[in-house]
Amino acid sequence: MSDIAEIPVDEQERPLPPPPPPIKSALTDGPILRTLLSLAWPNVIGLSAGICVVIAETSYVGRLGVEALAAMALVFPTVILTMTMSGGAMGGAVASAIARALGAGNRDRAGTLAMHALMIGISFGLVFMLGMLIFGPRLLELLGGRGNVLSHAIAYTQVFFGGAVLPWLLNTMAGVLRGTGNMKLPSFLILNSAAWQIVLGGTLGLGLGPVPQFGMRGVAAGALIAYCMNIGIMGWYLFSGRAGIVLRLRGLRIQWAMFFDILKVGAIACFSPLQSVLTISIFTHMLAQFGTAILAGYGIGARLEFLLTSIAFSFGIACVPMVGMAIGAGRIARARRIAWIASAAAFVAVGAPACLVAIFPDLWVNIFTDSEAVRAASHQYLSTVGPFYAFFGLATTMYFSSQGAAKVIGPVLAQTARLIYIAAIGWWLSTHDASAQSFFWLAASSMVVLGLLSCSSVVLTRWGPRQTKPAIRPALSTVD
Repeated sequence: MSDIAEIPVDEQERPLPPPPPPIKSALTDGPILRTLLSLAWPNVIGLSAGICVVIAETSYVGRLGVEALAAMALVFPTVILTMTMSGGAMGGAVASAIARALGAGNRDRAGTLAMHALMIGISFGLVFMLGMLIFGPRLLELLGGRGNVLSHAIAYTQVFFGGAVLPWLLNTMAGVLRGTGNMKLPSFLILNSAAWQIVLGGTLGLGLGPVPQFGMRGVAAGALIAYCMNIGIMGWYLFSGRAGIVLRLRGLRIQWAMFFDILKVGAIACFSPLQSVLTISIFTHMLAQFGTAILAGYGIGARLEFLLTSIAFSFGIACVPMVGMAIGAGRIARARRIAWIASAAAFVAVGAPACLVAIFPDLWVNIFTDSEAVRAASHQYLSTVGPFYAFFGLATTMYFSSQGAAKVIGPVLAQTARLIYIAAIGWWLSTHDASAQSFFWLAASSMVVLGLLSCSSVVLTRWGPRQTKPAIRPALSTVD
């Protein structure tokens, strides 16, 4: 048997080895509900810490006197607007842009987006700083501030908004980390910030030990110092490369497309907290006609809403990187499944405790008041509105899911519709001598309107790229 000669093969013509299989991630390939819950629980702890700060600040500001407590209520809407705009609206937009870049496998773009996000955060912080330092005193006066109450409010505003860049920078960095799927570090730092804010704010505000009493200025300074500490930790973590993306100052070039990728979501999303504050202000003004007991009863119910909002936000923030990475990877069907599963989870997580309080309102009301008139008003409000808070959780998660898909205009318009609904129906009720119960039903129905419209906007909005038909070229004829 003769040997068969081997045919020589050029080494350059040998077939290339098969490409390595793509690296799988829990956010893009893992089970949706389990991954969602693993991302949501740190946010629940972190955001709940914010509630502890509100309760603690109310406690020790009350020790400064009734006027200081009234001043705190006066500045609270502007402070909460700053935090929700920088954290939920623009922070969610930052997380969305980075998650979409990572989903597409482009880590360099994600790092460049992060640097542009920091510039946006600093710019918005400067706008808030200048706006409140220049126009803040006049705004507080328009809101009803007078005498010593106005003086205390201005003192707090001058310090807190003098450092407005700090909360914007802190929440922007948290958005960058959440965009990479890291929920634990931002949540831990929010918890750390809350603890230091309570300690420092109380010490500087009340003057404990050798520290003199700085009053409202000390309370604001305590918050800013806590923010600085966490900015330092997050900055070190991001610029050291431990976040999985590389942030570089050297050689950074301004790219307007990067700003647009963030602002096309963030600028629109900022209207959501603005409309929420305006809606609450209008509804509170309408209830004021029924007297102090009804207004106080509504206020107790609003505190429950603040707590439930933290639960809804926890699920919403968790689904931003999941939806964003799925969109970046072109997996539109998975992105939509994430949105619906997250919304269903938030519906249950918010609705269950709300229904419990609606059935047993004393579990919540007894914490705040012993007044029979206020208790009766609170019972009436909670038993009416409580079962419908689930729709608020549904709407919140749809809003954040739409941020992840960079299609946020629908849920924002749903907020606009709710604002118009409350203003129009509320005006009609006011002109027809309606009872407080009618206004409570208005609040409940507005949550249903918000939830259903937010869901409808997600159903009707295209999340994937538009299908473009290839151009049909005419056949070329040949001439013999």
